[in-house]
Amino acid sequence: MKNTTLFIFIGVILIGAFVLGNGGFLPPAAVSAVQSPVVDLKDGDVFDLTAAYVTKEVDGKNQTMLAYNGSIPGPTIRIAQGAEITINFKNNTDLPALLHSHGVRMNNAFDGSQIVQKEIKPGESFAYTLIFPDAGVYWYHPHAAEVYGQDLGLYGAFVVMPSNPKYFPPVNREIPLFLSDIPIKNGTITLNKNRTSHSLMGHYGNVMLVNGEEQYVLQAKLGEVIRLYVINAANTRPFNFSVKGLKLKRIGADSGAYEKALFVDSVVLGPSERIIVDILLSEPGSYDIQNKTPEKTYSLGTIVVGNEKADALYESEFNALQNNLATTRSIDPFRGYFKKEPDKQIKLSVDFMGNMQGMMGGGHMMPDGTVMSGSMMMSAAKDGIEWEDDMQMMNAMSNADTVGWKIVDQMTGKENMDIDWSFKLGEPVKIRIFNDPNSMHPMQHPIHFHGQRFLVVARDGVQQTNFVWKDTVLVPSGQTVDILLDPSNPGEWMAHCHISEHLEAGMMFSFKVQ
Repeated sequence: MKNTTLFIFIGVILIGAFVLGNGGFLPPAAVSAVQSPVVDLKDGDVFDLTAAYVTKEVDGKNQTMLAYNGSIPGPTIRIAQGAEITINFKNNTDLPALLHSHGVRMNNAFDGSQIVQKEIKPGESFAYTLIFPDAGVYWYHPHAAEVYGQDLGLYGAFVVMPSNPKYFPPVNREIPLFLSDIPIKNGTITLNKNRTSHSLMGHYGNVMLVNGEEQYVLQAKLGEVIRLYVINAANTRPFNFSVKGLKLKRIGADSGAYEKALFVDSVVLGPSERIIVDILLSEPGSYDIQNKTPEKTYSLGTIVVGNEKADALYESEFNALQNNLATTRSIDPFRGYFKKEPDKQIKLSVDFMGNMQGMMGGGHMMPDGTVMSGSMMMSAAKDGIEWEDDMQMMNAMSNADTVGWKIVDQMTGKENMDIDWSFKLGEPVKIRIFNDPNSMHPMQHPIHFHGQRFLVVARDGVQQTNFVWKDTVLVPSGQTVDILLDPSNPGEWMAHCHISEHLEAGMMFSFKVQ
């Protein structure tokens, strides 16, 4: 009996030491990931959401990953436009956490960013009260340890159903599609939660996933019209989404409907951008879901159409290109600001420090004996988008101590968190974003504004003609994008590049709406 008591006592001491060594929290053992559910919430509902480790087979091996409520993606939360819900979030990981509801114009206190909230420690909880004033598709993800957690599976969708049932054309089904990727080498995920890396370009995963699955399969009925809410949840990789053999009817984006629906072959999505497309499955067979880059076409999954016919047919509605009068009316008060001179101008650039500076000048001998020249680093892609990591060794060697990504206020010269913009509630602000093609490493940046919506009014001086409300815009290198910000939500907010590694390397600033 004495020996048993002694063993128990020693065990308690050892467990306690491990708990204290992990910030006072011992993460529970990972369980197998489950299928992602759809949860319908009504105004006033409360929902429990927990981040925790799971195991999931990826690249032929069981991997330790992260999930909300045990599923990758996390639960799809479907709510009515205008509804208010509370999410009781619990952090059952060994990482600091924040829950950011991306694109949602919520109360500032529940934004889940570092400038308004302390990080949620392992084992702690926080109640987020959210209101959803805009129809469309939004998503939730971490805003702490984002490079690690989001890539490992911490993402989920909000689908906000329009208060007007005729806001979107009718469809048989609605399916959120998360596009993501994950870096795996020799069967092991190469992300490191204790060390930053890949700050130059970000992690381009070599294994691509749709809704957390390799070679995702969607079963469909003959004649179905399916609405796809496509969300880019990758840390870095841009996607050019298409379905081989099908035309995409583009009806919406980040924060609702386009003014006019349009048939397109593919859609480019930077990290955190969303697109809403309808597809008509009029013939049986298999249709390849693809990521089509200028150099390569990736197969991401398959839509399999059987011979069983859909219960309702919406082919005529699919073939009509509707005008969305609600979107047009919401934009009409802002049209007088489209051609005004910019109120603010920012430039996207980069600084190098330490050994990265040496690599950039002339010739630098790499560990494999090759010489990396500055001219190689400075060449920009023809379309301004780096679709792949073409400098894997240098990218892997870079970190937040050697690479400093910058947002520069061109009117004051202030950079990143030294920028101190203040806007008046309800007064539109025109912002010109220039992605410097002569920076030491020109590449695309998805720029995201928290808590507000905006319109992309011009690209390289060319006025746009078909508008949709957005919260993130992909700015290719060498391009100038004019946005019109609607400062409708008071408080202090964050704006940043949504490449997680660039955010970690300083590419962010805050602004106030008074």
